[in-house]
Amino acid sequence: MKYLHFCTLAAVVLAAGCNNNSVQTSESDAPLVMDSAPPATVDSHAHPTEGPHHGSLIELGNEEYHAELVHDETTVTIYILDAVATKATPIDATDIAINLVHEGKAEQFKLVATPDADDPAGKSSRFTLQNAELVKELEHDHAAAKLSVVIGGKAYRGEIHHDHAGHDHAH
Repeated sequence: MKYLHFCTLAAVVLAAGCNNNSVQTSESDAPLVMDSAPPATVDSHAHPTEGPHHGSLIELGNEEYHAELVHDETTVTIYILDAVATKATPIDATDIAINLVHEGKAEQFKLVATPDADDPAGKSSRFTLQNAELVKELEHDHAAAKLSVVIGGKAYRGEIHHDHAGHDHAH
């Protein structure tokens, strides 16, 4: 009899719990209506479309960092930027690489650290290479280029997209 009473009591408690859950479920099924813009924590790609030097942006990681590509006819410059692509981020690398595949041929170009005046000693936010061949290849839509950089011991790769609007020279 005690066993039967316990089972009945357990069934009543479980049924009551299920009823509460069904009430909560029906309340959560109501449509969500927002009266304002989404909260600031929502990723809305709030960074600019070009870098502070008017170059094209390269996403590094899950937008942990950005790089900015600027070039003229002979020199390629990469600036390392913060997550929102507005502020220089000096890193302790002595060089970074652009890996390029063109007509089935792979090449690597090393850009050396050329610190800006505001960069702390031993770090650089700017990397350059004088190489007209690289400039020419970056101009071609059919060349696949990726930037490889190590920041804080972590390797990052970002695709370099061809963008005439982000260059320092006229076409």
